[in-house]
Amino acid sequence: MSMATKPLQQMLDELPSEERHKVEDFAEFLWERHHPKVRKKPRFGWVGALKGIEEPLTSVELQHEISRWRTKEP
Repeated sequence: MSMATKPLQQMLDELPSEERHKVEDFAEFLWERHHPKVRKKPRFGWVGALKGIEEPLTSVELQHEISRWRTKEP
């Protein structure tokens, strides 16, 4: 029986576990390529949140504040 006519499951069963894992990873890659994730629309609920801030923030502090606001649920 040639490899081309062997059932896929039989070929997988005959592979060492490390090689089987590579096949599973590749199959998952192909599946994800044809079934892209649905991306959510970005939320901009944090816009204007700095209006009440009186003290100046460093760029790093500002990034941290914005990250906190983005993760809050509306």
